This record gives sequence, C-alpha cells and structure tokens, in this order.
Amino acid sequence: MILVLVEEITNRIQTTFDFIFKLRGIHYELTTSVEFFEESSFKKFNYTQHKSRSFSIQPSALLQENEWREQRISKALFEDEECLSFDEIIDPIASIFYVLTRFEEYNSTKMDEHNRFPFSESILKKYDWIERAKCDRWAKQIIELTHLSLPQNETEIVPTFDIDNTFAYQLKRGKQKYLSILKDVIRLNINRLSERKKVQKGEVDPYDTFATIKNVALRFPKTKLFWLVGKRAKKDRNISLSIAEHQALIKEMDAVAEVNLHPSYASNDDFSTILKEKKALEDVLGRKISSSRQHFLRLQLPTTFQALQKAEFSHEYSMGFAEALGFRCGTARAHQWFDLSKNEVTELTVHPFVYMDGTLNEYMKLSVEQSKMKIKELYCEVKQYGGDFVFLWHNETIGNYGIWKGWSEVLDFTLNLEDE
Repeated sequence: MILVLVEEITNRIQTTFDFIFKLRGIHYELTTSVEFFEESSFKKFNYTQHKSRSFSIQPSALLQENEWREQRISKALFEDEECLSFDEIIDPIASIFYVLTRFEEYNSTKMDEHNRFPFSESILKKYDWIERAKCDRWAKQIIELTHLSLPQNETEIVPTFDIDNTFAYQLKRGKQKYLSILKDVIRLNINRLSERKKVQKGEVDPYDTFATIKNVALRFPKTKLFWLVGKRAKKDRNISLSIAEHQALIKEMDAVAEVNLHPSYASNDDFSTILKEKKALEDVLGRKISSSRQHFLRLQLPTTFQALQKAEFSHEYSMGFAEALGFRCGTARAHQWFDLSKNEVTELTVHPFVYMDGTLNEYMKLSVEQSKMKIKELYCEVKQYGGDFVFLWHNETIGNYGIWKGWSEVLDFTLNLEDE
C-alpha cells in the first residue's frame, strides 16, 4: 500500500496512477490532506508543491487541467531515464499520461494518405523512443524510488491475424472474378493466370494458410482473427460474405481462434457502416462480437474509438504504427482508453500491438534475419517491463508467397521466443 498526496483528485490523476500502481497489482490511495499524509505510517509519495521529507516529484499543470491544449514540451532527464518536461517542469508522471493517452494526436492537422496520424510527427520519433516501453519504464522507476516491491512480470505471446483477403482466387465469382482475370490478361501476368488455373483444378490457394493459423491457435489460446467483411471497394477487396463456403470457413476458424471484426476502410468515416458489418459477421457467427482492429490501422482519436464504443465494442487492437515497430502508447499492457475530448476514462480496453508483418518487410525493408533481431529486442523489452507480446500478421503473408517468400520463418521465430 502506498499513499499519494496530490493537489486535487482529477480524472487524469486517477487514470495515471491506476496505470502506475493498480495495473501492476499495487494498492494505492490518493489524498489531498497534507495532515493525513504526514501522519500516515504507509509508504508515501508526494506529487504536490508541498515540502515533504517523503519522496516527491514536482507536478506540472497537465494532470490538473480539464481541457485539451497545446503543451510546451521538451526532452529532459529524470534520474537515469529520459522523460518530458512541461513548461520546463520535469515530470515523469505527466509524461506517462501524455504518451499513454496519445495526447499529441488530438487536434493534429498533419495526416498521411490514409488520414492517419503519421509516426514522423510523433515525439516518439523525434526522441527515438518508439522501441522502448517508455510508460512502463517511467512507472517502474517511480515504483522503485518509492521502495515498493515490483511484481514479477508475466508476458504472454498473443498472435493476431488480419484476414483482408481470404483467398487469392478461390470463391471469387461473377464480376469480381472476371475483372480480375481481365486485369491479369491486360498486364500479361502469366504467373497469376497459371496459378488461377491450378487452384481451379484443386491446388491449394496461395492465401489459404488457415491450417497454419489453426495450429498457432491450438498452441496459443489467445490467438485472435480480425475478418474484413465490408462491401467491396477500392481498399476493401475481400470476397463476399454472402458466399456459403466463406461463412463456413469463418465459423470453422472461430471454433479454434476467436473471430472479430476488421472494420472496412470505408467504415472509418461512416458509423452506420460499422454497425452493418458488425451485425453481418455476428449473424454468421451466431454470437456477439466485442473486439475490432481497423483496416489499414485507420485510427483517428477520439472519433474512431468513440464510434467503436457506440457500436458496443469493448476491446480494440489498432494501437500501433504501420511505419514503425514498438510502442505507440508507451506500453504493451492492455489498459482502459482515456478520452481526452471528454476528459474521462472509458470502458474500451486498448490492446497495443508491438509489430506488424508489413512494417518489417514493406515499410522498413528489413531482411528476415534483421527482422528476427528486431523482434527479439522488442520481446526482451516487454519481458523486462511487462505486458503481452501482441503482434499482427495476415493470412496471405505467412504462406511464403510472392514478396513473402521465406517470411514464415519470422512468424515461427516469434512463436518460439519463449524458448530463445
């Protein structure tokens, strides 16, 4: 038990100390009473301007405020860990809140081609923090400075797969099938025309890696699938959910690995589309869906998360950058989303992921061996500072097909990290 003296008990204060202590199983209590604080026999932490012989950190104004405003921040050093300074006040507590809530993404006017906050604009890029679990590092530092026992970290490997394209050729019918063939003919893509004929004659579709995913799920019970079922569009190109064989596959996979919604690219701008897609998949599965991950990781704060809450999702798995590996919100720990626009904690649980297949191969252009090295470093960070090692692959990237030839080795390496 630790007693924390604060100027005022605010929603921001509460959610930050919940992350530092409660999320790690450490009981704490907030108080605004100096007299009670000084007389207490508990271990104590002073987060006020009050002079005390107890361990103290001078608070910046950030956690006392109720509105979002631009912050004047810079990089500073607290003890031996880099953190943030707010209006020239070095404050690792406020640093946790700033990074964990993705404060810098609110009201950002700089977006990439998919209308996402770009990694290039983040302080995590500016200060080279993205591959370090900074919020967990700051929390660990505070716990150690207050002479509390740090609980043993337990890290689980959590594989997740996005199903953007169930098959390359199989089950594609009508207009979708013939337009695809016409495109291959116009481009003289002999390989695809040949592959299509082989699949029609009974060979396994290049994207049919569902037996592999089943084996992964049997080994790792928390494995999750995020299935794209939206209406066909430029960025949403999966086969139709109306096809009986497609529905049968989805139900078959759900029996071994929980199937969830991969909201379509178009749905990010249209709440009614999210509801339609959610209901359509629920009708196939015969149960309610509680988890989602955005297609193309199209995450805009706070609107995307507010829409998902309104659609009755309670778990979200989009918290990561497409362009970079690591810790977008400074942690690998699942935590409750704090909506800065309303200045309150919500019931939506955010599950950050640590790396995506496309980040390694397509964005960063790493080799298989370089990817393994990076993944091992990230795993060691999570192992040391806590959380689950959640990572993202696609069914079409684990079958050694096309530009992914040899990359199943990287997935296997990740699945065996506990043995390294």
